[in-house]
Amino acid sequence: MAKATWNGAILAQSENCEIVEGNYYFPPDSINQEYLKPTETHTTCGWKGVASYYTVAVNGEENKDAAWYYPQPKQKAENIKNYVAFWRGVKVES
Repeated sequence: MAKATWNGAILAQSENCEIVEGNYYFPPDSINQEYLKPTETHTTCGWKGVASYYTVAVNGEENKDAAWYYPQPKQKAENIKNYVAFWRGVKVES
């Protein structure tokens, strides 16, 4: 079971994560959406496509762009469509 936590809150927890390039991608139904706020940030990966980002907000504190996902990934990354990955101090353990 993989779990993502930040500032004392469980952001996501699942046994069905996809691991891509060392990052755990959590399925959409395992995400606690109340802690995520969409941002205008986008980046492009050559083989996965365009990523969108969330700011993680817990107990009045924010971690800008600490989560990302691929809403319309390229074909090779279809297995992580809308799955969410974390970084910037979010603790992911399995």
